[in-house]
Amino acid sequence: MSNVLVVYATDYGSTKKMAEVIAAGAQDEGAVVVVKAAEEATAEDFLAADAVVFGSPVHMGGPDWRIKKLIDTVTSGLWMKDALSGRVGAIFATGSNFGGAGGGAELTMLSMMNNLAELGMVLVPFPKHTPGYRDGGLQWGAYAQTHDKDMQPQGANEAQLAAARHHGANIAKVAALTAGKLSFAK
Repeated sequence: MSNVLVVYATDYGSTKKMAEVIAAGAQDEGAVVVVKAAEEATAEDFLAADAVVFGSPVHMGGPDWRIKKLIDTVTSGLWMKDALSGRVGAIFATGSNFGGAGGGAELTMLSMMNNLAELGMVLVPFPKHTPGYRDGGLQWGAYAQTHDKDMQPQGANEAQLAAARHHGANIAKVAALTAGKLSFAK
């Protein structure tokens, strides 16, 4: 069994819904899951987790400011201590799809993935053989286009949510493989 922390920021509720579905997928694999909004997550939450999942809506081609603030104010101190090195990290995102090309989703995902890599985490991608990949993902993580072509919120569809659930299950499987088996003491 592993402990998974899912941290998200949301504007219209779609990223929160994705976080809950990813949590359900991890729970399907026996993980104990804590889901928190970025502004509520603490260093203690991170230290108690075997796996950390960041989720963000796309904002101007990057993560939401609340995720960036969390990275700058909470995880940076953990980075200084190498406290999360060797734990599992993964990401997901939601976006408007403005322009038909994902509206900055890949840059947002890479930015969050980069922060997890800097923390020394074992990164869990979203492989193309994952059920739902075609409808709800990029190789970096689960993704939902949550607005229509006129920028009106429509939420994540069932196929995108199913992909997110599979992503959560995969994260929990990797976390279970590493939880309690490795020591990162200096």
